Amino acid sequence: MIIPDKFLSDEQEPRAVEKVVGKLNDMLSSNEELIYLAVQKKPAVNLLPDCIAVSNKRIFYCEPGNFGITMNFKDISWKSIKEVSFKEELFGSKFICVPQHGENIVTEFIPKVQARKLYQAASEQLENFREQNEKKETEDKKAPSLNAVFEDAIEIEESVIVPAAAETPAAPYIPVVEEEDETTLKLRKLKTLYDKQLITQDEYEAKKASILDSF
Repeated sequence: MIIPDKFLSDEQEPRAVEKVVGKLNDMLSSNEELIYLAVQKKPAVNLLPDCIAVSNKRIFYCEPGNFGITMNFKDISWKSIKEVSFKEELFGSKFICVPQHGENIVTEFIPKVQARKLYQAASEQLENFREQNEKKETEDKKAPSLNAVFEDAIEIEESVIVPAAAETPAAPYIPVVEEEDETTLKLRKLKTLYDKQLITQDEYEAKKASILDSF
């Protein structure tokens, strides 16, 4: 298996990286990619190090099990994360993930260079998620609802258009308008919205049923 250089650029343990990268790639969802991977380096025996991987959608925690025969994976999405941080110590660094709910997730003995880059990658992806989420919320607030479109259309249709007077009118023309009841008027205007493709057929049928129910 060919391991991308970005996962070995900071002296990560090659065997540990090889064990997790292939499995992580199989777990990625559509449009998801791995950004960075850090490997634990314990001060004494480092036979079974934990790994932390950052993707554009979540953080993976990879822990060897059964004396290295198996690998346990758990992940936490960016929407569930409050903040990330790291703390440098005598032997490496602690990488700390603070979830929105529950206890902090702390991983010790991450090499200092890897901890800095892990924190940088995680912080950037967390910030990107928040910006996209805020943008989506703003767009949702600006998007008009079906009722708003319907009411605006009624107001436009009910506007009185006064034709310009002729220079020498022979006699004023007074149109005879047959008076319609309120329900018929609403149904006719709803049909106009549908014909102009301002609403979908499902929205048309739902609004029509609502008007008839109130009749």
